[in-house]
Amino acid sequence: MPSIEAPVLLLGDPRLRVRSAEVRDFDDAAFTAAGETLAATLVAFRRKHGFGRAISAPQIGAARRLIAVNLGDGPFFVVNPVITSRSEETFTMWDDCMSFPDLLVKVERHRMISLRYQDERGVPVVWERMDLAASELLQHEIDHLDGVLAVDRALPGNSLVIKSVYEADRDRFRREVDYVIG
Repeated sequence: MPSIEAPVLLLGDPRLRVRSAEVRDFDDAAFTAAGETLAATLVAFRRKHGFGRAISAPQIGAARRLIAVNLGDGPFFVVNPVITSRSEETFTMWDDCMSFPDLLVKVERHRMISLRYQDERGVPVVWERMDLAASELLQHEIDHLDGVLAVDRALPGNSLVIKSVYEADRDRFRREVDYVIG
């Protein structure tokens, strides 16, 4: 039976502010179902909105330390992630989020991170010295697992913009940051 997508929780929903529980039972049917739903939701959201490389379980109301990621080679899962190192060097960017799809937030992130996590079977994985695109993405998603949203990381000043306003003057907004997604 095909997986069914779930609605993405929107900014203001208190379930987005809960720290997610570590996954301990990788054979649990509820964990497997959450992963399938998360992957289906990622595919459906990207089809509808034209963006979305990853989604965390809290965004569909499942308070588990689980992220579905698709960097172009199909979906994979990052379970129980722990950032093991961060570069001192940072950058600024306009961050978007499935939980507020019409808003962009100017944030600062570490240019490079390394990560320890488990795959969907519980096998340990180490991802050393991620490139900038993966680093910023995983920092965003791990924040979700901790109940932290990009709006909480907004830089001082004019750091929020409605997507239609951004699109109308894209060059100006891009000059305000160090990095632009895609």
